[in-house]
Amino acid sequence: VQLQASGGGLVQAGGSLRLSCAASGSIFRINRMGWYRQAPGKQRELVASITSGGSTNYADSVKGRFTISRDNAKNTVYLQMDSLKPEDTAVYYCNASIQRSLLGVAYDYWGQGTQVTVSS
Repeated sequence: VQLQASGGGLVQAGGSLRLSCAASGSIFRINRMGWYRQAPGKQRELVASITSGGSTNYADSVKGRFTISRDNAKNTVYLQMDSLKPEDTAVYYCNASIQRSLLGVAYDYWGQGTQVTVSS
């Protein structure tokens, strides 16, 4: 199983970016999917998550600005980031809890990370 993230880049404060993360490989079911971020010198933190049923959870710092969504048919999770601030600058990682068979246990998988830089 692999998670391939894309969509990072450099944007000015107030701008928008959309991140995508596609899961591929031997997949039976994807449960929770999410985005985390890690800024230099800081711990990795949860940005947003979404269950297979579409229930979402956001960090307080991004509520009202970021929107997480998923396309179950494409095994893909998205993060629409609007009104970006310099403090959103970080490497963003996608995460997915994936079950590889009907009786298998779900394991966490991580994408490779994509850099988001917001200039002031």
